[in-house]
Amino acid sequence: MDGRSEQAWAAAEAAARQSYGKLVAWLAARSRDVAGAEDVLADAFAAALERWPRTGVPAQPEAWLLAVARRRRVDAVRRRLTREAGREHLKLIAEEMEARMTDEDLPDERLRLMFACAHPAIESGVRAPLILQTILGFDAATIASAFLVSPATMSQRLVRAKARIRETGIPFRVPERAELGERLDAVLEAIYAAFAEGWSDPAGTETRRRNLASEGIWLGRLVASLLPDEPEALGLLALMLFAEARRPARRDAAGDYVPLTEQDCALWDDILIDEAEALLGHAATRGVIGRYQLEAAVQSAHTTRRLSGRIDWAAIRQLYDALSMISGSPVVAINRAVAIAETDGATAGLAALYVLGDDKRLADYQPYWAARAGLLARLGNVVHAVEAYDRAIGLERDPALRRFLQAKRAALVKN
Repeated sequence: MDGRSEQAWAAAEAAARQSYGKLVAWLAARSRDVAGAEDVLADAFAAALERWPRTGVPAQPEAWLLAVARRRRVDAVRRRLTREAGREHLKLIAEEMEARMTDEDLPDERLRLMFACAHPAIESGVRAPLILQTILGFDAATIASAFLVSPATMSQRLVRAKARIRETGIPFRVPERAELGERLDAVLEAIYAAFAEGWSDPAGTETRRRNLASEGIWLGRLVASLLPDEPEALGLLALMLFAEARRPARRDAAGDYVPLTEQDCALWDDILIDEAEALLGHAATRGVIGRYQLEAAVQSAHTTRRLSGRIDWAAIRQLYDALSMISGSPVVAINRAVAIAETDGATAGLAALYVLGDDKRLADYQPYWAARAGLLARLGNVVHAVEAYDRAIGLERDPALRRFLQAKRAALVKN
């Protein structure tokens, strides 16, 4: 591949990462046809990969892609033009043939598209996956893995949801306050899922995940700026900022995993932490407590170590107690058990873990087995601790975390 081709591929990849959702949202907002918007945009990217190596990368790649996608859509409308729908289609053609847009004056419709995907007419279980695909371009297989269903099942659900938007004429708008409720929950869930997917690649080396954490934060900032008095929107943004502030400390110089309790606080980003604290404080003034505020408060309690030199496990235990009352998440239950072990001893923590033993979701959940192994080791139960470490190591896909668990197991056997 020559230099010009490499430049074209790099520019197309950058445009896909930075502008995919913005372009899909703009196109879909005018036709309410999400699948159609994705199709014409895919054609535009294909055209870019074919033309840019020959003609060079345009000065405004986003505007170039939008112009090509709009032409593809006009052509598609013309092909299916009928007398019954002629007037509507002709109006769409006229709109598409309006003056060119530049990157600077392309309006950002992503928040409207997110709320359209979270509309009550869309099946609740597919709202967050639909947002992830339309805004961030996740493929069905990636989304299926995150939501524990088969790729074929997820693909079918996404196709049906997009057809539902088109057939029922779901509006692309931010709902009034009385309508927010469940739709805001779906939007926040999708944003956090995007952030978490990027967060799970700490080195930023996987193309599929690259930039997803920053994209999740960007979407969180967008929602918080448009809904500045929604405490859960503020709580989610605070939670993501607390996590992002610790990114430089998650791996040591050799690339090995460093657990939160052992991270060098000097490597944390104080600016992001201060911003997160301010957001969390503002959310608290609204008088409504929710999941994201509580999770952010847990992270806030951990960050006090940079000032006091100690972790406030009593506060963390109380926060997980509150979280467990509003969430049936096994993740919350495991973290609560770890906090109990720190406040009441390893025996109490292990008892809290054993209560979860019948939850089938934990059979293949690495953090459960890692927590169990750690507590058994603290109690001197080497045989069962090694078995739990083996299970955790076998389930872990991150090489750095796998090495960390292997080292813990080796130290236990050696002693």
